[in-house]
This record gives sequence, structure tokens and C-alpha cells, in this order.
Amino acid sequence: MKKIYNSIWFLAFIVLFSGCDDKLDLEPRQSISVGTAISTGENVKNILIGVYNETGQEDSYGGYLQLMADLYGFTDQATWGGTFQQPRQVFNKNIFVDNSFVRDLWLNAYEAINQANLVLDYADLVDEADRDKVMGEAYFLRALNYFDINRFFASPDGSLGVPLTLTGIVDYSGDLEIARAPADQVYNQVISDLEMAYSLLPEDNGIFADKYSAEALLARVQLHVGNYGEARDAADDVIEKSGHSLTDSYAGAFNNDVDSSEDVFAFQVTTQDGANVLVTHYADQSNGGRGGDVTVNDEYLSMFGDSDERGSFFYESAQNGGTLTSKYTNQYANISVIRLAEMYLIRAEGNLELDTEVGTTPTEDVNTVRIRSIAEPLDAVTLDDILAERERELMFEGFLIFDYTRTGRDVGELPANSPKLSFPIPLREIDVNSLLTQNPGYGS
Repeated sequence: MKKIYNSIWFLAFIVLFSGCDDKLDLEPRQSISVGTAISTGENVKNILIGVYNETGQEDSYGGYLQLMADLYGFTDQATWGGTFQQPRQVFNKNIFVDNSFVRDLWLNAYEAINQANLVLDYADLVDEADRDKVMGEAYFLRALNYFDINRFFASPDGSLGVPLTLTGIVDYSGDLEIARAPADQVYNQVISDLEMAYSLLPEDNGIFADKYSAEALLARVQLHVGNYGEARDAADDVIEKSGHSLTDSYAGAFNNDVDSSEDVFAFQVTTQDGANVLVTHYADQSNGGRGGDVTVNDEYLSMFGDSDERGSFFYESAQNGGTLTSKYTNQYANISVIRLAEMYLIRAEGNLELDTEVGTTPTEDVNTVRIRSIAEPLDAVTLDDILAERERELMFEGFLIFDYTRTGRDVGELPANSPKLSFPIPLREIDVNSLLTQNPGYGS
């Protein structure tokens, strides 16, 4: 899938990563030395565009990351009926160590992280007027990648996360082995990166990450690790100060060629090439998909009241007759990563957990989201109500498994700390890095 970043990124991609990885091998005549590639501030900025491109690739936020997070959490809400075996393994919670989707998620994240590290290492080459913004975007993107691969690959007890490296690799001939860091150490680095990004980024940065993108992601991270006050306050700041607003209708938040008022951060997609993976697997053929690899079950549809527009935001597949979500019917739509609706639900959960009313009450925040979809407002809310509202509002956007595991809820018959709910370290990585230890349940 091509992003609008691609044309700027292509030169940097050739000159910097030629020969670094067998996925990226290019003919020597196409490359110049790494020293030349990072010798100017403009080239460093081009590498930053490459971080956006890498992070938005199909293997990551171009769709497979979100798809796998929901497949992992599905019990009776939806069903994987596609022919691809890699996502079927995730849906069945029986993942092989050579699963190529899992492998490529890891590889893509570390390619993006290495590029972000190089931007930070050589940021002093960038003109002073642009330096803070460039560094802030690199911190944001590094945090985004580390956060999600740590959530997927951390060991069930949290003792081990993913390898943590904060320096860019320019010479692949040396010893590149690195052990897994504790999961908490990775999360703490993510929080530190986002705090740096927030301090460096402008309030408005066009289609790229800005101050409130960083703060919104920080709210998500703090909620995940159980820092409810910090999550609440960050979400409140985004709601009150970012200038973003909920779209007039629920449908208005999706299938947009340009960012909607609700998009705090989105990856940009063009019509030049390919289709985003969310459309590929969630849509029927008339909308650019495979016919509906993911079909929605009655158990999920029953979560909505009669007046709730979200309960009718579905259609029947002409290929298999299954019920499909209408969230992905434009193969060239931008991919929303952070929507303002999530911030209302984070603030509600933080306030409820701490018995506070920062910004407003938990009930009012939940009802703000519900009323937008013409759902009946609630008189009061419990934690279960907020979690159910997250499932109604955010389903098929990559939240499901993490909402279950972070709150200690069983996923079907599996407890939240089951080894089957942590991805295996890819076999490719185990084979080339003797310092890596495999997650429990996947062999040595």
C-alpha cells in the first residue's frame, strides 16, 4: 500500500538500507554509502518520511496489526472465514512460530524503529528551525511501534518484553544480538518518548503527528499500563485543547479520503497503488475486498439497542452472505489510528477508576459517544458499561485483545494471562539471535 510519503521516501530507502536485509536488497549500483545518506539535514528528514512509510505498511498499521489484534480477541463476536492460514492461527489462538504475519509485524516494526533511531542520532544535522519537529515525530513513531509490538510479544507474566535499542544501526556487519528487555522497561521508554514528542511537536503539523497525536497515544499507553490518572488527564487535554471534534455521524468517522475532524492521527493512503488490508479482509468484492474474510456474528449485533446507528453499520456480503462491517468500504481511505471517541472513553474509565470527575463525569463521556450514534443515554455507568461501550465503538480497529487482557478478563476459555495470548517470538529471530528467549508454550 502506497502512502503519500512514498515518493519522498524512495530515495532515502535506496541509499540507506541497501544490503541491510534480504527483504531490502538492492543492486550495488543503486546505492551510496550510509555516510553520504545521512550527511545532510534534508536526508535526515527524508529518512523520517521513511519511518512514516514503514510504520504504515500493510504488515503493521496498514491493516494487519489491527486485524490480528481483533482476531486474537474474537470469541463469539465475529469469525474468520478466509483462506489465509496465518490469520486463522491467530483467530484460533494456536499460532505457529513460523507464522509469516507475526514475523513480518516484528520485522516491519524494527525496520521503522531503526530508522527513527537514525533520525534521532543525526537530528543535529537538521536546520534548527525544523529540528524539534523532526525529533518529535521520530519519538512519536518509535513509541508507536514499540508500544504495540511489546503488547503483542511480551511474555504472559510481563517479565519479558521485546528487545529495546535506542541507537540506529548503520553497520550490519557487527554483532547485532540483543536480549529481550523487561516489558515494564519498554513501556517506560514508550512513555518517555511520548513525553518528549509532546514537548517538541507543534500543535498543528498537517497530516503528520502533532502535539496532540503524542498526547492521545500517551493516554492509550497510560491506560494500558494502569496509570489511570495520567491516562485521564492526557485524554482530557486532547478533548479540551486539540480542536478535534466527533464527526456528526458515526459513519462520518470512516472511509475518508482526508482526515476527518475526529482523526487525532491517521496514516495517509492514495489511489496510486494497492488497497489497505483492512478493506481487503473486511469488505466484499464490490468494495475492494476479498468477499468478507471476517463476518460479524449475531452475538455482537445483539450488543446494540434499536436506535443505535452503530448496530446497523453493517451490510451483507454478496459473496458469502455473511454480515460485514461498513467501517472499511473505501480501499483508498486513510487509516485512522487514533480517534477522538477513544479519548472520551479513556477519560471515562480513568475517572471511574479513581472516582473523579476531571472534565466531566464518566456517564457524560460515555453518553457523548452514544448520543453521536443516536443510542439511548445511560443513567449511570460501571466499568463493565465502559468496556462494553469500547467494544461497540472501537470494534474492528485493533483494540479487542488488549482491552480483554489489560482488564484481566478471560478470552473465551483462556485466562487473560494464558501463554496462548502472547505472540511467539518469530522463529527467524530465534535462529539468528542466541540471546532471545521464546515465550512459554512455543518451545525453546
